Amino acid sequence: MKSATLWRAGSLSDPGLERSINEDRVLVDDVRGIFMVVDGLGGHAAGETAAETAVEVIGNELRAARVIDEACIRKAITAANNEIYRLSEANASWRGMACVLTLAVASGDQFLIGHVGDSRLYLFWNGKLQKVTLDHSPVGELEDAGEITEDQAMHHPRRNEVFRDVGSFPHNADDPRFIEIKQIPFHPDAALLICSDGLSDLVKAVEITRILERYDGDSQRIAQALVKAANAAGGRDNISVVFVPGPEFLGAESPALAEGRNRHATTRMRSNKTRFGFVRNLLMLAVGMLLGLGGWFAYTRYAVKPAPPIVIAPAPHIPKDIPVDANNSAGIIKALAEAVPGDTILVPAGEYIGPLVLKDRVNVFAQPAGRVIVRSSASGADAGIAIVARGVKDVRIKGLHVEGNETHPLRTGLLIADSSIEAEDIEVTGAAESGVRITGDAHPLLMASNFHKNSGPGVVVQDQSAPRLMDNRIADNGFVPGAPARGIEIGNEAQPTLLKNEILHNGLTAVFPIALDEEIRAKNNVDPKTAAGKSSAVKPQHAPGHIEKPVKPEVKPNTLGHPTKPLTQA
Repeated sequence: MKSATLWRAGSLSDPGLERSINEDRVLVDDVRGIFMVVDGLGGHAAGETAAETAVEVIGNELRAARVIDEACIRKAITAANNEIYRLSEANASWRGMACVLTLAVASGDQFLIGHVGDSRLYLFWNGKLQKVTLDHSPVGELEDAGEITEDQAMHHPRRNEVFRDVGSFPHNADDPRFIEIKQIPFHPDAALLICSDGLSDLVKAVEITRILERYDGDSQRIAQALVKAANAAGGRDNISVVFVPGPEFLGAESPALAEGRNRHATTRMRSNKTRFGFVRNLLMLAVGMLLGLGGWFAYTRYAVKPAPPIVIAPAPHIPKDIPVDANNSAGIIKALAEAVPGDTILVPAGEYIGPLVLKDRVNVFAQPAGRVIVRSSASGADAGIAIVARGVKDVRIKGLHVEGNETHPLRTGLLIADSSIEAEDIEVTGAAESGVRITGDAHPLLMASNFHKNSGPGVVVQDQSAPRLMDNRIADNGFVPGAPARGIEIGNEAQPTLLKNEILHNGLTAVFPIALDEEIRAKNNVDPKTAAGKSSAVKPQHAPGHIEKPVKPEVKPNTLGHPTKPLTQA
């Protein structure tokens, strides 16, 4: 599909000053009006391969399309995502590779945007630079919300982490919290700038504006100037830019526009000479009238009035680590009450009382993992639940051990309702109803966790939830005499994705919805089906009095070797 406008985009991709390999790639198709910046993740050949794959797959998909609409863009990006994932699974040295990208496609007097990660698209019009895409990163979200300044974001220690990427996990085109789609109007005298974080992390918006204002028809010169500015600021990362000027765009500081202003000023001076006398007389009359009225307004103008109150804007919040008092069993609850979006709660070894009611963009990390025990409370609205995520997003919990006993009976270890959280290295044991219950419109990621020895199912997925479960152990659950349960129960409307989980030795053999059964069994280690639907393991793998040392899957979360890398290092 060809674009009605003949575009003349400028583009450049540079390794920067500190990296020998360039993992960025750009795609520029002036004829079809397709422009994209891709930032590879994974290091060395892996990042390059991910970026190259994205450019090739997305380019082929869009060039083959008769009409490029939102569905087409989602399909193209998803195809690239799944091909990158397939390649990473087939080659151990590429394990964990992924990329972030921003794609813009011209459509009449508009642009259709597809975006995943922390690369950026700016719209420049009437002298104003507007960031169109949102950063899918902890620091970017704080900056977009106005909670930290641009300068604080550029120097934040977590500026290289992202929530979303292309390639680290298989996706469907309509998966929520995957592809951000926007459609924006585009004026002929406007311009687009797409860039990787190698530019936006080092060059402030005001400097980018100054460079764009110099555009005089040579878009490649603007691309070169932007890359030069990033290298002058340190060049810490690969730098990629695509600059797309509209057919009538001209920078306010361009030589061509300056020359036009000078010609106009000269013509105006010549024409004004013949009228100067008349204008002078008119001005003198106006001055006289003003002097006559001056006394009338003197009192009101110079009367003493109370000074307006001085309003001091609150300083933007700088994310902080909040330590928990190990001697206070309610220490985590207290820290959660204090925390605001962007903060991380650090929990030392000890035993704590819940329920821990999670908050938007507040993380809870055990230090060290596995030695923080969370118990449920026997009273209150969430009695019997240790950790509650209800209507929250962009939360990470890591390394917590949830356990029930006679003093603190546990109904559900972790309740996730209408939330998008990441739970890593979590252990739940001793729950009467369920180790984890996922309900409503929830889209969590559960990884490298252990749900075992719960009287009810280890995991329950209900309603329209679409969780991702990866590298978890779901075993030895559901052994209550007369009321056996499966390791995982999935409702017919739920759409979970399971990969590399162990679902073994539970009270009943796993039974999955028909549409999901074949795929789940192919990608996970599951007890074989039996004719009666019961597990061949009719009793737990350990005697009732035996205290089992928790067995964790052999994974290394948040390393290049781990396929999901929920917070990817750019």
